[in-house]
Amino acid sequence: MIFVRIYSRSRQFIYQLLLTILLVLGQNPAHADTASAELAMEDRLNPLLLISTSQGNIYIELFPNEAPRNVANFMALAEGEVEFIDADTGAEFKPLYFNGMRFHRVITDFIIQTGSGAYHPRGAHADELPDEINADYLGLDRLPVLNPDGTFNRMLNISSKSKFDEVILKPLYRRMNIDGKAELLARQEAVLKQLQEMTVKRAYENQGYSYSNSNPGRGVTRGVVALANTGPDTNAAEFFISLADADWLTGKHTVIGKVVEGMEVADTIGAVPIDPLQFSRLSTLLYSVRRIH
Repeated sequence: MIFVRIYSRSRQFIYQLLLTILLVLGQNPAHADTASAELAMEDRLNPLLLISTSQGNIYIELFPNEAPRNVANFMALAEGEVEFIDADTGAEFKPLYFNGMRFHRVITDFIIQTGSGAYHPRGAHADELPDEINADYLGLDRLPVLNPDGTFNRMLNISSKSKFDEVILKPLYRRMNIDGKAELLARQEAVLKQLQEMTVKRAYENQGYSYSNSNPGRGVTRGVVALANTGPDTNAAEFFISLADADWLTGKHTVIGKVVEGMEVADTIGAVPIDPLQFSRLSTLLYSVRRIH
């Protein structure tokens, strides 16, 4: 019996010792990552968030000077400051919104996306906010829709006539109040003139996007964190990390931050395509999003 007690105590001591060692070893890389993330920041006064996932950690620097309302909303959601109403019980709750969610949409070499209320564990749907995009700062007011050789500006990502009709012509007809083939035929010269003078900014405005010159901004490039949407002024909690430069998204998505450490983790997540319409156990779990600086 004495031997059993001694053995049990010894094993408990060893277990506690191993646990302590693991905790120490686990803390050192985190501190190193945090330190390197802080060094990589554009502005140390900006918030630094740690996204902990089942694939590893991603650090993002937020840009409150570029998208103040949407950044503030994003942080409030992450820190459990936004109140929701349970649809079934009517009870109020303030979740740490992103904890327990998954990257429900993954397109290899393009984006990883999470945060949609449709996939929230408790069904929390965040309120929508307007876009915060400065088209002039991004140079969209100087980019023509049509190149001198008659081809489309590559930024528009137009690959077919049907897409040209959908994203350029139909919005233009609506703005010009053209209704019907007869009226179009009568005003075809005016339509041609509009097309020849149209900028990317104007094309997007025709689609319903509106812009402000209040703050600077940036395009969607590799590592950028931007808000997903279903059209103009529909920003909520859903966001994506761009795995590549995607200039055709610039001017249509509010940028709130960028990855400063852990882009290799984002790439690992992005290596497994995930269809948002089909639940997959392969999708990466998001443990938490929290401010660390």
